[in-house]
Amino acid sequence: MTDGAGSGLPPMPVFGPEEKVCGNCKLWAAHSVDHRGWVGVCRLQAERGLFPPSAPLCNKFLPRGVAAKAAEDTARRERSARSVAPVVRRRERDPNEVVDLEGLELNMTRAELMELIREAVGEGGEAPPLANKWEGGTIKLVPGKTDVQGKDLPIDAFFHKVVMVRDKLRVMEQKLNAHPKLSDAEKVEMQSYITRIYGSLTSFNLLFRDKDDHFVGSKTED
Repeated sequence: MTDGAGSGLPPMPVFGPEEKVCGNCKLWAAHSVDHRGWVGVCRLQAERGLFPPSAPLCNKFLPRGVAAKAAEDTARRERSARSVAPVVRRRERDPNEVVDLEGLELNMTRAELMELIREAVGEGGEAPPLANKWEGGTIKLVPGKTDVQGKDLPIDAFFHKVVMVRDKLRVMEQKLNAHPKLSDAEKVEMQSYITRIYGSLTSFNLLFRDKDDHFVGSKTED
C-alpha cells in the first residue's frame, strides 16, 4: 500500500519516535482509508480488525526497522506455551478396561473381547440340513388364552435361527481357545460357560438331520 502521494489518497500520518502509537510499530500495516483516515491491521492481533495508526501501543510493540518475523515467532511460541493445559474428555467406557465376567478377571481388554465377538458373528459355514420329517412343517404357537390369536412359524425359518446360534457359538469357542492372551485356566472357565449354553439348546437337536450337527452339553464317556 502506498502512502497516498499521487494517488488522491490523504498522506500517511507521521509520528515522532517518542510517540507511543501503533503507527510506530513494525507490526502495524496500512490497509485502506475510511472516515477515520488511514487504517490498518496488526499482524499479531488480526482479531482487532482495521484501526488507525494513532491507536495506543500494546505490549506487543516492535519498533519499525526491526524484522516482524522475530515478533511473530515469539508470539507463536507463547501461544504454544499457553496450550499445554490438559484436555479432559468424558467417556462412557475405557476400551482398555479389563473385562470381569462373573468375578473372572481375564487377561483380555473389553475392546479385545468385543473384537473377538465381532469376528465370531461375522463367520459361519455351510448350513446343515433339516431333518426330512420337518421339511415344509410349521411350528404352531398356541396362546394360553382363547381370545388371543396364535401364530404359525415355518420350521425352516426357525431352524435357520437355531443354526445361526450354533455356528456363532462354535466360532466363538474356537476363537477363545486359540486366543493368545488367555491362560489355560481362563480358557477352561470360558469353555464352561459355552458348554452350559450348548446344554440349554440340546432341545433343538431333533431338528437336525445329522447327529454331528447337534448341540452337545456336558459330555460323558460311554
